[in-house]
Amino acid sequence: DGVTEVLAHRSDSLRDKFIEIPCSEDYDSHKRFEGCTPRKCGRGVTDAVVTREEAERIRRIAERGLSLGGSDGGASILDLHSGALSLGKHFVNLYRYFGDKIRDIFTEEDFALYRDVRQRIQERIAQVFGISSSAMYLTKPTFFSRMNSTGAKTTHDEYWHPHVDKVTYGSFDYTSLLYLSDYSEDFGGGRFVFMDADSNKTVEPRAGRVSFFTSGSENLHRVEKVQWGTRFAITISFTCDPEHGIGDPLL
Repeated sequence: DGVTEVLAHRSDSLRDKFIEIPCSEDYDSHKRFEGCTPRKCGRGVTDAVVTREEAERIRRIAERGLSLGGSDGGASILDLHSGALSLGKHFVNLYRYFGDKIRDIFTEEDFALYRDVRQRIQERIAQVFGISSSAMYLTKPTFFSRMNSTGAKTTHDEYWHPHVDKVTYGSFDYTSLLYLSDYSEDFGGGRFVFMDADSNKTVEPRAGRVSFFTSGSENLHRVEKVQWGTRFAITISFTCDPEHGIGDPLL
C-alpha cells in the first residue's frame, strides 16, 4: 500500500483543513461553466459545519429509511431524491413501493434538516473554492449509505474499488461526504482513502465531519472494507451544469 498519511483523525476537531492540488484534465472533456467549473482543485475536511447532534438526527432518518429494505450484501443505499432503496439484490422506489406509509417513516422536519445541512455544505464548498454557491446545483446520485462487514452479493455491494467521481458520474464537479458515525467506535475499517501517486491520505469518519473535494482524477479514492460494526454516511454531490441539477427531496 506504500506510505499512508492520516489527513483527519477521528479524535481531531477540525475547523477547516484544506489541501490544494493541481486539477486533472477531466473537466476539459465537459462543458465549462465560468465561475463554477474547478480551476482551483483540492480536498477539505471540516468538523465545523454540521454538529454531532445534527448528524445523529440525520443518521436516524437513514436508519428509518433503510429499515424498510437493505441489501443482502454489505452496502445499502437510500436516495431520498429518486426514491432508490436497496432491497435484497435489487433496488425499489421507496415512494412507489410504500406510498402514503412514507409519512409514518419521515417527517417534514427530517426533510427540512436535510435541506438545511445540504445548503450549509454547499456554501462551505463554494467559499473554499472561491465560487458562487448559486452557480452550483445539487446533482444525482446524492444518497445515504450504510456499510457493514457482510460479504458482497452483487457488484453494487463492492464499494471498495478505487474510482474517480467525474469519470463514474460525469455530472459531478464537487463531491462531499457527511459522516454519520464514528470510526473505531461504531465500526472498524471503512476509512476514506485518497490514492495519490506518492502515498495514500486517509480521512477517519466522525459524526458531523464533512469531507469535500473536486470530483476529477486529482482525487482518485476508495473506501476501505468495513471490518466490524456499521458505517453511515451521506454523499452529497454538486454540478456546475444546470441541466444536471436536481431539487431537494420533498415529502
